[in-house]
Amino acid sequence: MSGYVYIVGAGPGDPKLLTIRGLECLQIADVILYDRLVNPQLLTHAKASAELIYCGKEPGKHRLIQEEIHRILIEQAKLGKQVVRLKGGDPFVFGRGAEEAAILREENIPYEVVPGITAGIAAPAYAGIPVTHRDHGASYAIVTGHGRAEKGEDFLNWSALAQIDTVAFYMSIGNIAHIANSLIHYGKNEKTPVAVIEWGTTEKQRTITGTLATIAEDIRKHDITNPSLVLVGDVVQLREQIAWFAEKEQELC
Repeated sequence: MSGYVYIVGAGPGDPKLLTIRGLECLQIADVILYDRLVNPQLLTHAKASAELIYCGKEPGKHRLIQEEIHRILIEQAKLGKQVVRLKGGDPFVFGRGAEEAAILREENIPYEVVPGITAGIAAPAYAGIPVTHRDHGASYAIVTGHGRAEKGEDFLNWSALAQIDTVAFYMSIGNIAHIANSLIHYGKNEKTPVAVIEWGTTEKQRTITGTLATIAEDIRKHDITNPSLVLVGDVVQLREQIAWFAEKEQELC
């Protein structure tokens, strides 16, 4: 008898941003595989008998490699269990959820994908920055800042990105100088505002602002680390007007 797998987006960090459907899945799960960026408070919704398996991915070291995660999902589902794969943000936004869904399909294991609120929208909102605005940003892109550039190869269409009003870079702190220089090289004004939001939507949230010309040094100066989101665009200027979460952040700028 085959069980069922729920690939669930845990949201950006604030446990109250989990969807109702995500909560329902956690409450019925026999097994929960969860990532490093999942707020531990979400696990309190699991039933007492549920098995919790930490997958602990972080830059440079993985508690479980992806292939091992696939093996556990398949194994537990084939034992007839209700399995939740709990992933930070949204499973299909740089979360490898599509790979896991494809493996389950190959094994004829039924599954459901439960979307989650992604950090690229939520973290700026908590920092008081709208990712679109009719006067400041009609286009928006979500981009990974972590890729083959570390191996000496480029992996993004910088000329196209430089034309987009607002760009959110995930997993980009270690590559920020390359990102800023590339955008400037392909036509983005070096004075374009940039915000960096660390631990967005959580009680640990910190936000700094600068420009493309200064942001690499700003990050170093304030010792900003992962998980952080980098937002590039004129919408960053609106933060001073609508920083509703500011009293809960540690202001650095």
